[in-house]
Amino acid sequence: MPRRALAAAVVALVLPLSACGSGGDDSGSTDASGKVEGDITFQTWNLRANFKPYFEGLVADFEKKYPGTHVKWVDQPAEGYADKISADAAGGTLPDVVNVSPDLVAPLAKAGLALDLDKAAAKYKKEYLPGAWASHEIPGTQGTYAFPWYLNTGPLFYNKSLFEEAGLDASKPPKTYGELFDDALELADKSDGKVATLANVPTIEDFGRYGLELMNKEGTAFAFNDAKGVELLTKYKELYDAKALDPQALTATPESSGKKFLTGAVAMNPGSALDLGNFKKQAPNLYKNIGITDQITSTGKVNMYVMGVMVNARTKQTPAAVAFAHFVTDAQNQMSFAKKVAIFPSTAGSLDDPYFTKEDGTDETRVRVAAAKSLKNAVNYTPVLFSEQMKTELRNSVAKALQGKVSPKEALDNAVKACDRLLQQQG
Repeated sequence: MPRRALAAAVVALVLPLSACGSGGDDSGSTDASGKVEGDITFQTWNLRANFKPYFEGLVADFEKKYPGTHVKWVDQPAEGYADKISADAAGGTLPDVVNVSPDLVAPLAKAGLALDLDKAAAKYKKEYLPGAWASHEIPGTQGTYAFPWYLNTGPLFYNKSLFEEAGLDASKPPKTYGELFDDALELADKSDGKVATLANVPTIEDFGRYGLELMNKEGTAFAFNDAKGVELLTKYKELYDAKALDPQALTATPESSGKKFLTGAVAMNPGSALDLGNFKKQAPNLYKNIGITDQITSTGKVNMYVMGVMVNARTKQTPAAVAFAHFVTDAQNQMSFAKKVAIFPSTAGSLDDPYFTKEDGTDETRVRVAAAKSLKNAVNYTPVLFSEQMKTELRNSVAKALQGKVSPKEALDNAVKACDRLLQQQG
């Protein structure tokens, strides 16, 4: 599982019309109150290689708790996962319980293939963080279509010595976009354009954290081209012109941004605990001067990535499928999974565990504690209907604005128009 790609980029699913609607003889029951028994299939997404013993233990525990059940665990590779789900949905071979991300669940819910947990499993809602439960709601439809599973977020690293050299207070890194823009222009000015503060262009998450409503409530049109969106992109253009945004930001990858941060050409960069070990080895001076802070946000809430566990609305074993999906995502099992991999539980109260709150002097814990603290009221800003193609459209439009080929207003109008067109095609 790629460490930064919890919400691994997923192409939009387009289900054939034959899969739409949940009527007919093959529809399952939304009543999860019956006896938990029978055979079900559980599908994960690229987790067998690293976590086989964990999942085998999970299945055994469930079968022991509910005699008369049998869970067949299947795992699909990361590559082509969306296509596989699409094909299974169209062919009527979707497993009973499926590991999904919010953008994967949206077309399944629209096609009547994802069980509405607000109806079938409402009693469990209070067990999860509100932001996590809400992340599998679909604009324009009522309901929640997957149990929240593991979460991730990343803190922001910053180079204290670069802040100090520019006369800024390194103990007070920027928290909001306004503070970030002021500090970035100062850093660029004092270093004669040699030190950029950021190495990445704004993404849909940035527009969310800046405080925009990204979509209308009905989920039929995007709205990030409003005055606030234009204001954000205009600011980024100012940074780009002042070299406060790295000149190569238009083509940056996480790897290239990381290298710039490592060499002191960039003052701030998102990361994870794994990066700290890297800094220690490759850039001991940077490591000595590293600061850790929350993601920049003007809403007071950071962005989180979330994975979910969906129940197939057409399962023949609704009680068993719902019970198992809940079992996988309950507090005890999420906690045990979080200790095996650098992710965070979505269950209420779990982030208060000493594992997520107590420092022990190690870098890994330092980052884990910082991230866990910010997750309690985090939001999944990326709209569930925002596909990979849409991300590309936005990125291309942003690049044109930064290069001065079009105005920020025109760039965002073009991006919204293209994304709305793609939205209509999703049907």
